[in-house]
Amino acid sequence: MRFDHVGVATRDADTLVDLFGTLLSAPVAHRETFDGLDVTFLDLGNGYLELLEPLDDDGAISRYLDREGPGIHHVALETPDVAAALDVAREYGVDLVDESPQPGAWGHDVAFLHPGSTGGVLVEFVEH
Repeated sequence: MRFDHVGVATRDADTLVDLFGTLLSAPVAHRETFDGLDVTFLDLGNGYLELLEPLDDDGAISRYLDREGPGIHHVALETPDVAAALDVAREYGVDLVDESPQPGAWGHDVAFLHPGSTGGVLVEFVEH
């Protein structure tokens, strides 16, 4: 596995695109509307910064922002096989958010591990 991206919950992705685009010389690599979110990936050269802006007040990221405020939401690790990575996590007794790979942004398969089992960090496995 290798680092893929860190997801940041925000209510103003455009401001962060401008800030990090300038501050980190991080151009937009990909942008899409997915699952009630405006999702923007900024290219850091060795991974991505994913900006997650909710488009409504009903989704998981909107609820997260209401509860926690803006900031880091998750850390994503690239794996060649999300299903196999989930099997390893199960073997170690890690609680899963997703029992099987789900469709994610940018056309990738993804699955999340519960932060209660991972030191308080929401971990995402992502398969390109």
